[in-house]
Amino acid sequence: MSEAKKDRKQIHLGHNIQRIREIVGIKQYALAEACDWSQQQMSKLENSEYIDDSTLETIAEKLGVTPEFIKNFDDEKAVYNIQTNNTFNDHAVNSSQHNRPNIQYYPVDQIVKLLEKFIADDKQKSAQIESLTNTVKELAEEVKRMKSK
Repeated sequence: MSEAKKDRKQIHLGHNIQRIREIVGIKQYALAEACDWSQQQMSKLENSEYIDDSTLETIAEKLGVTPEFIKNFDDEKAVYNIQTNNTFNDHAVNSSQHNRPNIQYYPVDQIVKLLEKFIADDKQKSAQIESLTNTVKELAEEVKRMKSK
C-alpha cells in the first residue's frame, strides 16, 4: 500500500485491538477480565476509533504486544505475511513440523491468573450458596417447630 493510501486510511484502534485479539486467540470477555473491565466495556473499546494511551498500554500488555504494534497494525499486511511466510515444503523430512505456523499465544501466566481468579470467585459463590442453603434449612426447621406448637 502506498504512503498516500495509508495516510488516507483512518486508523481505528478498536478494530486493530479486535483483530489482534482474534489472531492471538483470546475471547473478548477473557481480555476484559484480564484488564479488570466488563465485557461490555471491552466491546465499547473495540468499537472506538480513538483510545487513550493508558488504556491502550493496558490492553497491549495483556495481548503481549506494544501500543505501537496496535497503532500500526494492518490487516492486509498481516494476511500477506501469513500467506507468504507460512508456505511449507511438501517434501519436508520431518512431517511433525509441517504446517506449524509461528503464532504468539496468550501468555500462560495470564491464563493461570484468570483461572485462579475464576476459581476464587467460584469458591466464594459456592460458599455463599452453601450459607444460603443452610439458612433456608434452618428457617424450614423453625417453621416446622412453630407449626408443631
